[in-house]
Amino acid sequence: MKYRTIGTDSKTRREVSVLALGAMLFGSRTDEKTSFAVLDRYVEAGGNFIDTSDNYAFWTDGGQGGQSEALLGRWRRSRGIGDEIVIATKLGARPLAPGTDYIDNPEGLSAKVIREASERSRDRLGVEKIDLLYAHIEDRTVAPQETVEAFGELVAEGSVGLLGVSNHAIWRVERARALATAAGLPGYEVLQYHHSLLRPRADVPSGLFPEGGLGAATGELLSYLRAEPALTLVAYSPLLTGAYVRQDKPLASDYDHPGTPARLAVLREVAKETGASLNQVVLAWQIGGELPVIPLAGASSVAQLEENLAAVELELTPDQRGRLDTAH
Repeated sequence: MKYRTIGTDSKTRREVSVLALGAMLFGSRTDEKTSFAVLDRYVEAGGNFIDTSDNYAFWTDGGQGGQSEALLGRWRRSRGIGDEIVIATKLGARPLAPGTDYIDNPEGLSAKVIREASERSRDRLGVEKIDLLYAHIEDRTVAPQETVEAFGELVAEGSVGLLGVSNHAIWRVERARALATAAGLPGYEVLQYHHSLLRPRADVPSGLFPEGGLGAATGELLSYLRAEPALTLVAYSPLLTGAYVRQDKPLASDYDHPGTPARLAVLREVAKETGASLNQVVLAWQIGGELPVIPLAGASSVAQLEENLAAVELELTPDQRGRLDTAH
């Protein structure tokens, strides 16, 4: 396994594995025995960066989520896991009532929610301190100052280490970080966005993003990372939920543009040259790139995890990396 540092403050920064494990469906669609087996193998391989959320996976049973955090808590207790494993979780997108979702009825990012939701997450995970806590989605009904101050209080109390942000417009990320700096408070240091070799159209509106795809790593976000080298991007859905390799998992319609065939062609060329799978090439491209990117990949079996782990040791040549970077 290889590692990189997230965070800048010596009191809160952590060394984490360059491949993060997504636990979204653990405890729901992925049963406990399989989830434990995947977690055990990941740790055995040197992995120490696990990602979840307080709303995972509410859509599987029409509830409010919490299954993933609860399973991780049971796993930690049964294995005697301590703070050597970095667990990141998120708040802000938990449905406030069963049968609703984060579009029409999210918990939001008020000071009250941030405190109460973080306490629930700590209880489910069985931890005294959340290593990394994300603002999961935007809440434009709450003043950014309130959110910044509420997160800052948790860090000051020692119940949270690092702060992160996901699925926000970059201008709102920058505004929150500027407010934190002006107030002498900790700000967001880890950004979690969808990022893969293939890029979706940024102009397709959705319920969460009526202006277009603010949840994906656009050119603006990547430019922001280049300008702010202390930040780290955690890339969710790097393997497009299997679409690179599975015929039964077609690409979403927002990938239907001229850049997709060109990038797929180069990806297949590089996979053939290296003898690696398409998935492994995508992960290796992210891990070894110039920008600080940590792919966040889920696994519903140990076999899937093994394929992903092998990508950590895959070294792409400068020529291969350049062709993947510039295909369009």
